Amino acid sequence: MNAGRLRLAVNGFRRAFSFSYYPKSIGLHSVSYKNLGRQQATFRYNIPCRYYGHDVPITKPMIEDRVMLVLRLYDKVDPNKLTMDSRFREDFGIDSLDHVELVMAMEEEFCFEIPDIDAQRFLTPRDIIQYVCDKHDI
Repeated sequence: MNAGRLRLAVNGFRRAFSFSYYPKSIGLHSVSYKNLGRQQATFRYNIPCRYYGHDVPITKPMIEDRVMLVLRLYDKVDPNKLTMDSRFREDFGIDSLDHVELVMAMEEEFCFEIPDIDAQRFLTPRDIIQYVCDKHDI
């Protein structure tokens, strides 16, 4: 290996393990560990951590759009007939297995689990929207 390649490799290694190279969005926390023996010594380690912002506040129109999008993309639902008050069983002929698939799609979309007792009450898209709004305190 020639000197130029070795220098590049060493500089890359230093950059990867140097805390001063991390972007500004990463903060450094120092953690102290004390030995409980006779002599107490404090060791400090710098641990990089990334700061994240808050989630975008979710609104009822956002929930309505997301629920209606998931329902429109479901193959058993006709997007042209879909309204807020469409009944899943009567208007689209959705059986219990299809209903479970819809509930699973909503769980994936909104990243929380919906108990079966609550899912049985989902008769229309409006029921799903109201449930999600209640979960998000809207």
